[in-house]
Amino acid sequence: MATKKQCEEYASENQGYVDGDLLRSMVRTVLQSVLEEEMEHHVGAARHVRSAERVAHRNGYKPRTIKSRVGEIELEVPQVRGGEPYHPSMFARWQRSERALLVACAEMYFLGVSTRKVSDVLEKMGGFSLSATTVSRVAMELDEQIAQFRERRLDHHTWAYLIVDACYLKVRRGKRIVSMAVLVVGGVNEQGEREVLTWRVGDVESEETWGEVFRELKRRGLGGVEVIVSDGHEGIQAAVAKHFTGASWQRCWVHFLRNALKKVSYKHYRALLDDLRAARRIEDVGLRAQEVAALADRWEAVSAKLADQIRDQYEQTMTVSDLPSEHQRKLYTTNLLERVMEEIKRRTHVVGIFPNEASCDRLVGARLMEIHEDCQCASRRYLNMELVNRAA
Repeated sequence: MATKKQCEEYASENQGYVDGDLLRSMVRTVLQSVLEEEMEHHVGAARHVRSAERVAHRNGYKPRTIKSRVGEIELEVPQVRGGEPYHPSMFARWQRSERALLVACAEMYFLGVSTRKVSDVLEKMGGFSLSATTVSRVAMELDEQIAQFRERRLDHHTWAYLIVDACYLKVRRGKRIVSMAVLVVGGVNEQGEREVLTWRVGDVESEETWGEVFRELKRRGLGGVEVIVSDGHEGIQAAVAKHFTGASWQRCWVHFLRNALKKVSYKHYRALLDDLRAARRIEDVGLRAQEVAALADRWEAVSAKLADQIRDQYEQTMTVSDLPSEHQRKLYTTNLLERVMEEIKRRTHVVGIFPNEASCDRLVGARLMEIHEDCQCASRRYLNMELVNRAA
C-alpha cells in the first residue's frame, strides 16, 4: 500500500486539482499501490531487496489505461523477467462490472429509453461514447464469462451450509416497468470456504422460481447440504422442503425481529427486543420453550399477531443452536448475503431502470463474479469446519 511519504507527495502534487481530477488521482494512487504490492508478491521480494524467496526480477514498467466512472486512469504496470509472466488481476475484475454498466446504459440509449438520463450516467462514468457494434461485442464477451461461471461444476466440494436471499430491481418490459426478483444463493463448503453459487432474475420470488434455482444447483453437483438459512418467505420454505429433504431450515433472526417490530408501536420496541433476545440466551431447550410460551402470553394484549408469530416462528430461529458457537454467529442470519445484496443495489443504482431482463442479469452476474473472486482471495476461511468434527 502507499507509504506515508507517498501520501505526502500525493497531497502536495494535487493541491490544485478540481474535484473530478482529484478523485481520479486518488483512484490512480490506490490502484498503482495495489499493482506494486501484487508485483512484490509475484516476484517474492520487494524492490532492490535480495531474498532467497525471489523467483523473478522486475523489468521496468508498461503504460496501461483503465476506464472507470471517474474517467480514464493512466497506470504504470510493472513488468517482470524470469519466472512466470505477471498478469495484473485487477484489470479483468475492474473492467467486468464497469463494462456491464456501460452495456446497460448503452442499451438504454439505443432502445430510446431515458436518453437524457443515459447521457448523464455515461458522463459520470467518464464521458464514454459507445457504438452499437461495441455494445454487442462487449455484451457477448460478458455473457460468455458469466455463463461459464454460472455453469461451473459444484461436485468437487460438499456444501454443508446454504444461504439464500433475494432483492428487487426495476426492469423495463415493453412499455411497462416491472419489479423483478434477483434470487441469490451462497454456500460454505467442507473446507469452510464461502462462494457465490448461483443467481437468477425472475418475475416473482415463489416456490416455483426457487425450485428452479435449487434444481439447477443439484444438476451441477451440489450435495451434502445440512442447513439452509433464509428469511421466512413461504416460497423458499416450500422449495427447501421439496428439494432438500433431510436438511434443516434456519429462519433468519434479523428478518424475524423486523417482522415482530412491525406489529407494535415504537414505544414498545426496546422492551420487545430485550424480551426476544433474553429468551435466545437460554441454552436449555425445554426452559427456552417455556420462556417463549410465557413471552407470547405477555405480549398477547399488545398484539395478537405478534403473539402468534412468537409461538409459530421463534424456534425456527434457533435451528443452528446446536452448532459450534462460531458457526452460530455466522449462520443465525442471512448476513453473508445481506452485504452482497446491498452491493448489488449500490452498483445497479447507477442504471436505475434496466432496459431488459438480460441487461439486469448481466450486471448482477458481473458483480457477483467479482464478489466471488474476493471470497476466493480472502486470506482466511469463513468458518472453521474442524469444530463440527470435534463436536461430533
